[in-house]
Amino acid sequence: MTDTITILRARRGRRLAKLIRVGRTVEDYDSAFRFDLIERAVADLDGLHRLLLRLLHRPDCCVVRGAPADPARVVNVRRLAYPCKNTRDQPTLRPAPHYWLALDVDGLERPKDIPAADLTACATVAVQRLPGAFHGARCIAQASASHGIKPGIRLRLWYWLDRLTSGGELTRWLRGTPADPSVFRAVQLIYTAAPRFAPGVSDHLPQRIIDMPGTAMVPVPSVAALAPPPPRPPMPLPRPGDAGAGRYAFAALTNAAARVQRAGIGQRHATILREARGLARFINAGLLAQSAVTDMLRGAGANAGKPEDEINSLIEWAMDHPSSAALPEGAAR
Repeated sequence: MTDTITILRARRGRRLAKLIRVGRTVEDYDSAFRFDLIERAVADLDGLHRLLLRLLHRPDCCVVRGAPADPARVVNVRRLAYPCKNTRDQPTLRPAPHYWLALDVDGLERPKDIPAADLTACATVAVQRLPGAFHGARCIAQASASHGIKPGIRLRLWYWLDRLTSGGELTRWLRGTPADPSVFRAVQLIYTAAPRFAPGVSDHLPQRIIDMPGTAMVPVPSVAALAPPPPRPPMPLPRPGDAGAGRYAFAALTNAAARVQRAGIGQRHATILREARGLARFINAGLLAQSAVTDMLRGAGANAGKPEDEINSLIEWAMDHPSSAALPEGAAR
């Protein structure tokens, strides 16, 4: 049941830990652009726990769910799941199923009688909001940098699953829970270091990582139970020259842009990809110009807070994979 985990080490000493200054003001992470990818074997939750304790003191490191796309390209690389249109850099990380699982629970209401320093009680509250399979399972609970500073419970919960599980399966299984689905993507940074403290500032928590006893593994629903729903057949498109064809296509474009702008954090990637693939059918049918679709989605994605290079990569991929084609596993994470 041995698994692997990919550690990212930031180049040029970039800080992948928050900095807490006087007055408990929190300075964000450094903007890291290039990394070294280091793949480590982990056999069980004990091994993962030992690794996390080491990473707790490494502010230049974090982890991701993805695995190196090319073992020959792991030094001084960007974290890319798709080719970069501007630089033509190739993907460095690919989706990978894992036994280990990191769940981000951020901003869950903390009962007034539970202090932030009581990580066991805080984690118990968070676990009760997860599916029943997690209740009573052993986990490693880790406080985020903002736990005890910002309101609510802000933890990362680490588990060991009883089968290899993909990011897509996790997204479907944990939909509607407080777990942030963005960490199920191959390239999403999962921060592991304790925050740094400015001179004269001490840690407000007596401990930042604890081992909560329980059963060794979390039972995961079957592959069939977590399979994606079958794609809906595309609606027939009007043909060029049909009455109302122009209005139909324009309405589809503006509605798609509105859905992209409304997409929340963790949903923007999948929404842009889904809408772009749908609109690609209109382009292929001659009902919309590709430039119009690209400009509209690029603007909507930017308004939603998505980086431009990621938007461009998603649109470019979607144009080659319109919605009549099957969506590959992992493409919508």
